[in-house]
Amino acid sequence: MSTLQLVVNGIVYSSVIVLGSIGLSLVYSIGNFANFAHGDTMAVGAFGALVVAIGVNDYLLNPETAVSVSPSIAAILETTLFSLPIWFFVALVVGMAAAAILVVITEYLVYRPLDTGSIELLITSIGVALAYRALLILGFGSDPQTYDIGRSGRIDWVSESLGVAITPRDVVTVAITAILVVGLHLLLQYTTLGRKMRATADNADLARVSGIRTGEIILAMWVIGAVLAAAGGVFLGLDTLIRPRMGFELLLLIFSAVILGGIGSVYGAMLGGFTIGMAFEMTAALPFVGTQYNAAVAFIVMIAILLVRPTGILGDDTT
Repeated sequence: MSTLQLVVNGIVYSSVIVLGSIGLSLVYSIGNFANFAHGDTMAVGAFGALVVAIGVNDYLLNPETAVSVSPSIAAILETTLFSLPIWFFVALVVGMAAAAILVVITEYLVYRPLDTGSIELLITSIGVALAYRALLILGFGSDPQTYDIGRSGRIDWVSESLGVAITPRDVVTVAITAILVVGLHLLLQYTTLGRKMRATADNADLARVSGIRTGEIILAMWVIGAVLAAAGGVFLGLDTLIRPRMGFELLLLIFSAVILGGIGSVYGAMLGGFTIGMAFEMTAALPFVGTQYNAAVAFIVMIAILLVRPTGILGDDTT
């Protein structure tokens, strides 16, 4: 496999890591604890989208069911955008909404009533992660599933001109990730909510005294983090398989990205996620190192950078 192909694969995989690491960094900087349920929030988003996929493929587009739609509506649902059916983008939004609703419910029922310290919240988040996973297994089973979207193959003109395999779903993953990241940047830097979030991350007590309703800011933190995590989960499920443990298995890499970027820095999490994702995929280019060691190589890269810059890439910055 060529080096350019590995770079392309790394960019696509980094998109998933970046979406996951941003939300984790937000919770740490504003909520002031490490959220071990974040990986399972990604899985919730993936399964939320799966509900739409099952509804469309097994019912709406199945003429043998009582709820099947007319041929004209079926044609609309099967309309493709970048070789993906239009209903997939609806499923993406549904998955993001499902994750956001679940974390808000969790905030009101679990985290907010506790009103305790960071260590206690961290331990509680482990229990929340197990609860999320158990609910997914109870509702969908433990077997891997897919969105039942056929692969369209590589983009011919890119393959012929550059000699690399890029699929339309790769383009969708990277493009939507870029849109979400730019949207978050604009929100943080140019909106009142973003300024309040940065103030709360910098000093929650001072922000509260200044009149900022930090409870509302924490809700916004949960919603934004869950939406981004769910998008990452959907893209991961689109590229691989949808499983209840899919987010948990990615959690260690996401934590590594947050630590590498600088704990509490959203922009550092973006850079850390990109670095970890690239290192993970570029392992195949190393001689005498098998791809089974790609996670280990990513951790070695993280350690090497932290030895030079112990606070992380942007460790001196906050949200």
